[in-house]
Amino acid sequence: MPSVIYAPAYRTYSFGDEHPFSPIRVDMTLDLLDALGHRVETVEPLPATREEILDVHADSYVRRVEELSAGAEVPDSQEYGLGTQDTPAFPGMDQAARWLVGGTLHGARLIAERGERRVLQLGGGLHHARRSFASGFCIYNDLAIAINSLTRSGLKVAYLDIDVHHGDGVQQILYEDPRVLTMSLHESGKYLFPGTGEIRELGSGVGRGLKLNLPLEPFTEGGSYLEVFEQVLPAALRHFCPDVLVVQAGTDAHFDDPLSDLMLTTRDYEALFRRILAWADEFTAGRVLFTLGGGYSFRAAPRVWAILYLVMHDLHVARDLPESWRSKWSRTSKNELPHTLHDPNPSHADIPNRYEIAHRNRHVAERLLDLARQYWFPQ
Repeated sequence: MPSVIYAPAYRTYSFGDEHPFSPIRVDMTLDLLDALGHRVETVEPLPATREEILDVHADSYVRRVEELSAGAEVPDSQEYGLGTQDTPAFPGMDQAARWLVGGTLHGARLIAERGERRVLQLGGGLHHARRSFASGFCIYNDLAIAINSLTRSGLKVAYLDIDVHHGDGVQQILYEDPRVLTMSLHESGKYLFPGTGEIRELGSGVGRGLKLNLPLEPFTEGGSYLEVFEQVLPAALRHFCPDVLVVQAGTDAHFDDPLSDLMLTTRDYEALFRRILAWADEFTAGRVLFTLGGGYSFRAAPRVWAILYLVMHDLHVARDLPESWRSKWSRTSKNELPHTLHDPNPSHADIPNRYEIAHRNRHVAERLLDLARQYWFPQ
């Protein structure tokens, strides 16, 4: 039975009612699963310690987070990415962020120390935070801290990032690490924050060839997304032979998301989750840690994450959404909540150049493999 990690204190990681990175998304997910008849049994972690945060982040940066958290004036805070429109400061932010780190770290320990296989962390996924810089709603990088914990336990880690934004912070922190393969599928940085994640960002030193990026064209549909993922990822996993997968499962590549332009549906996400679990069974003896991440549509994110829970637990994916859930959360969503767990079959016939988009994505995947294989199989 997969372990599910969650603490009510996760709700304190909140930048305000109008900010898109809202803890309400997880509340809606848990409530949806309950309404579907699945009582979610959760494991409550401890918040990460300061020492654990310092495994990845600079002391000067952590001190500024702590000072802002206590309400102090920090004149140079924006030089550290703090107190910006994207990542505003708020009282208690240090402790709130440490709760999320603690959850992902606990998930890593369940796998490394207790031999668990499937673990779902209902939070975290703060993949933009860098060593000394907050970015993109992310204060501390729970993923990099947890991955370091796994590698110290002697495990090789393959990190998969399906958030629509490039996982730049994780990549930067682990750029030279030969024990970690990173793979990010995202809307191209030519069009979307953070502007990075090109195919030539392959890592450095002994980590060269192990940092992989698939920048996708705007309006990429699920068929093309899954095609190029299948084109690159198994080949990379076969070369790298990881012991565990860590997956950042952001939902903002969904077509309803307000901050991006990819066109995935809930059915595409279900297919993606099933493939990742199959790859875990094939390459890592089933060991996989999922976190959440981005996803800013109240209509989409709770449904996608509920599907993730159901697929991980080998449960039936229901058709209809309970009317009690729709009624309860209707005021939260700016648009009417859907009636079914899966999206109706969409028609993307109006997407211009949809076949050309798929062709470009296929070409990018081919170029990425050509570049990476120079380091996998040196001549």
